[in-house]
Amino acid sequence: MSRRPRVLLSMWENVVPEVFPPRLQAALHRTVDLLDERPLHSLTDPVAEHLPEAELLITSWGAVHVDEALLARAPRLRGVFHAAGSVKSVVGEAAWRAGLDVTSAVRIGAAPVIDYTVAMVMLSAHRALPLAQEYRVAGFPAVRGRRGRFGLRIGVVGASAIGRGVIQRLVADGWDVAVYDPVVDPALVQALGARQLELDELCAHSDILTLHAPSLPATRGMIDARRLALLPDGATLINTARGALVDHDALRAECLSGRLDAVLDVTEPEPLEPGDVLLSLPNVVCTPHAAGVQGGEIGEMGAFILEEVQRYRAGQPLTGAVDPGLLPTLA
Repeated sequence: MSRRPRVLLSMWENVVPEVFPPRLQAALHRTVDLLDERPLHSLTDPVAEHLPEAELLITSWGAVHVDEALLARAPRLRGVFHAAGSVKSVVGEAAWRAGLDVTSAVRIGAAPVIDYTVAMVMLSAHRALPLAQEYRVAGFPAVRGRRGRFGLRIGVVGASAIGRGVIQRLVADGWDVAVYDPVVDPALVQALGARQLELDELCAHSDILTLHAPSLPATRGMIDARRLALLPDGATLINTARGALVDHDALRAECLSGRLDAVLDVTEPEPLEPGDVLLSLPNVVCTPHAAGVQGGEIGEMGAFILEEVQRYRAGQPLTGAVDPGLLPTLA
């Protein structure tokens, strides 16, 4: 296919200039025939009049749900190209049954989360952030008795795209890494240079435990009071995945006692209530989704989606194609 596909955007209005900033506008119009500059918000807004002509939807945060009602209005629709991470809130069962091409920029979104996690592992190895807080409040902390990275064991829960990236980075830097993932191929874990353990064993093994599992009925509350108690004294829990994975009442108790440290980029609830002890404890770092894509990184997702459209036009495989068979295990 050499012609430009006819495209509608669907995302929040304020997301459009982040996904397609000025530096990408020329490429956008060179790559697609944009039916309307305005994004589609619902089947009742004026932009929906273009649905019968649309071949592709480029979606992001705030997109419409691609369901039977939308497909009935869009007989020429062939694909959903998602300039964000998970497609679960966008692509409905009807779209999968219709055989639409679905691709996602999840790999682009994974990169900053991997960076954040690796940075927090390194800071946690030296307890740099709690020590900085102690220095600020109580004066220069004692040097003796501190730990460094030598001999520390890292546990990774979930060999997702982010989890695999974290494992690769840490193994390449010489860290001792083990992983728990009940659906991953053991050969993949071995190829990454990590060891595979059961979750209880991983918790008992890990000086730093970092979470990269999806939020599913089977994973909700998986890091509960019993498993937190398995972590060694002085261990750090890092969560950049989903707050629902962790029993926060149990975590509060462990951190309040001083036995565990935590780095939380996601929580349950979110945001935390003002005055929550997790926001004031010196051994807990709470960041407001600072790990995820932001600023210019969002434009990288848009650039990737335009590359995917070019591959679509050329009849080439989509590098971010979503396998519907894996949906039950994805975030």
